[in-house]
Amino acid sequence: MDRMHDLGPSFIDVTWGAGGRLSHLTCEMVNVAQTVYGLETCMHLTCTDMEKDKVDGALKEAYKAGCTNILALRGDPPREKEKWQAVKDGFQYAKDLVKYIKEEYGDHFDVGVAGYPEGCEDQQDEGILMDHLKEKVDAGGTFIVTQMFYDVDLFLAWVRKVREKGIEVPIVPGIMPIHTHASFLRRANWSNCHIPDSWNEALDPVKNDDAAVRDVGKGLVADMCRKIMDAGIMHLHFYTMNLAQATRMVLQELDLTSSNGTPTKKALPWRQSLGLNRREEDVRPIFWKNRNKSYIVRTQDWDEFPNGRWGDSRSPAFGELDAYGIGLKGTNEQNRKLWGEPRSLRDVANLFIRFLRNEVQSLPWSESPITSEADTIKNELVDLNRRGFLTINSQPSVNGVKSNDPTYGWGPQGGYCYQKAYLELLVSPQLIADLICRIEKDDDITYYAVNKAGDLRTNAPGDGPNAVTWGVFPGKEIVQPTIVETISFLAWKDEAFRLGSDWARCHSNSSPSRHLIDNIMENWYLVNIVHNDFHQSHRIYSLFDKLEVANMDQAVDPHEITNGDSVNGDFGVFT
Repeated sequence: MDRMHDLGPSFIDVTWGAGGRLSHLTCEMVNVAQTVYGLETCMHLTCTDMEKDKVDGALKEAYKAGCTNILALRGDPPREKEKWQAVKDGFQYAKDLVKYIKEEYGDHFDVGVAGYPEGCEDQQDEGILMDHLKEKVDAGGTFIVTQMFYDVDLFLAWVRKVREKGIEVPIVPGIMPIHTHASFLRRANWSNCHIPDSWNEALDPVKNDDAAVRDVGKGLVADMCRKIMDAGIMHLHFYTMNLAQATRMVLQELDLTSSNGTPTKKALPWRQSLGLNRREEDVRPIFWKNRNKSYIVRTQDWDEFPNGRWGDSRSPAFGELDAYGIGLKGTNEQNRKLWGEPRSLRDVANLFIRFLRNEVQSLPWSESPITSEADTIKNELVDLNRRGFLTINSQPSVNGVKSNDPTYGWGPQGGYCYQKAYLELLVSPQLIADLICRIEKDDDITYYAVNKAGDLRTNAPGDGPNAVTWGVFPGKEIVQPTIVETISFLAWKDEAFRLGSDWARCHSNSSPSRHLIDNIMENWYLVNIVHNDFHQSHRIYSLFDKLEVANMDQAVDPHEITNGDSVNGDFGVFT
């Protein structure tokens, strides 16, 4: 789903097993897609083996998840039955399900219905199928998604007949990208769709080479999509079958993906949640920039979400750290393989540098690879880590880039985006006093510094928010979607040190790596720094001139660890 989000879809489908056998999984996927990944979903719902109470339960869960689209289907008969039949107190036809959804939920859900340009398994009479389609739309269907096809001429002829029938709702053509030659033939036969001769002529010579099939298929499907769009139909519904590569190749061929792999349009600088009551949320603390799911989970019980400003209406407070989805991902073995077994501070710093160079895809505090946003400050970040300052979050200053800028842009067309330089890092107790002294000599810089025990130091004028990104757009008030403030930083502090401790516990109790990482978590400070003059792009880094942690190459001596405890407590490295 994360990869799907980066392709910028209008919505994704979540299918429904016959009889709702996997209904709990379907509803959970809808919830995660909406709330965590900010993906608009269209949940499939069928009549097959579905009593009314099952339908009610599914609709309720979809509503609670923030879903606003349902594809209402009759569904295929279960495998053990030859013919389709309704269950007691169930729904006979898709039109009955459509009507029920509209009666119960009004206009909350857009209700899609299926269209069959080349007939369906148990009905080949085009006139009867057209009558059924009209009945489904008249019952409340608001859009049509078609069965897959490869013959555009047949599809466009069918579209004309649909319009002649008086059906005016949008038609979304079903496009099946080509993954392998065998799956291409199998799915075409299953759906009884016509394959143009030119397609067979192009694919047959390479049918035993999957990579060549995808490459040829990419061109064929892209040409089909262009012909559809040239006919005035500007919606494309891709059946990905949970395989992103072939669809991505078609979208790239159509020039419908961005150059840097992120969505071409972003409403805000961070990924929005589309969960119930969160659609209007437009302010977040920067601390969770690289841990979106954790922020969603820790705020899921709030009564209100910030809109327009960061206020004091948050209730209850940030959720506990033991909730699912907050802790470190992966098994201990996987994380040791990913991040190695550091024995010195130099080893830890080199891990952070490898992350900055995209040689490592994640860190305990960042679930995703570093983005192109950091390119302009990457050298400075690498230098800080080389000197023992472990950077876990940052952003460069930005002075009025256009809102359509592929790296820093967000929000409506015609706007301008701004950022203050921001830096968040772990600082050795050797250097914290010197660093704070330097910060407090510069009136343009504010900071927070806190250790695991809660020793908080700051020069912030109060507990209120400090906007670190904002945008100016035509006809709108200034939008300030990312902030730094006290309460959320202290909540993030607990999570940040917990993540580090989880990382330490990926190693055995007597491991030098465990004691090295634990020492950092127990004694170092988590510091965030904001340079409030956004015209200054690099001055924030001059604070660290000639500062370097001592003894970075000194390894933890395993002989000084007894019964899981370090004899000297600090390995002679950090203090």
